[in-house]
Amino acid sequence: MLNTKPNWPILAVMIGISLTGCKILPTKSGDGGNAPAFNPDKVVEEIWAAKVVPYLQQKAGPFAQVHALATTDAAAAGAKYGNPNKQSNSPWTFAVRLEGKIVAANTQSRAATVDVDADGDGKADARVQIGPAVRGTALRDSLDFIQFNDFTNQIDFAQFGKAFNSHADKTVLSKLPREALEGRSAKVLGAYTLGSGQDLPLVTPAEAEIGPKP
Repeated sequence: MLNTKPNWPILAVMIGISLTGCKILPTKSGDGGNAPAFNPDKVVEEIWAAKVVPYLQQKAGPFAQVHALATTDAAAAGAKYGNPNKQSNSPWTFAVRLEGKIVAANTQSRAATVDVDADGDGKADARVQIGPAVRGTALRDSLDFIQFNDFTNQIDFAQFGKAFNSHADKTVLSKLPREALEGRSAKVLGAYTLGSGQDLPLVTPAEAEIGPKP
């Protein structure tokens, strides 16, 4: 719920030692609201290598396997490959490993993407975001140690989702090649949100590799 009270304490962040203990908790300050402001970019930077990437590496399944289950039983796929404790009205989001050949690329837009054929039939099975603009909050939403109710308000939660995208672009996506991408191999660890089924699944990478020109 959005907190509209003017003097509620600002979110403080506590990073646990273990992955299962990693949680973002609201804490009350004893100085009447003079706690440091929530810095989502700093928090993501601090937990990325220690918590986020290891979680995705452990949770992710092969894209074809995950997507097949997601389209028949989204809740079962979410329990196995995503965040089973998500808000009931939020869509399911899944951690995936995607490997295949790039069959199309759109690098003219700031929200650049590549389409990847994962099963070798020559047709795209998933669309991978390569930035710099990254849509959605799939990385945040796939993590079972991050919950909406752990945040002071909806704005902080939204900014936290954007911070994951910014960090992924800064550390991973900005280093990918942009020219002559069709025909190259792609290998991605990331997450996607289950859509309507009419569009290709849109995968946001936490790790990504693009092979050399064929």
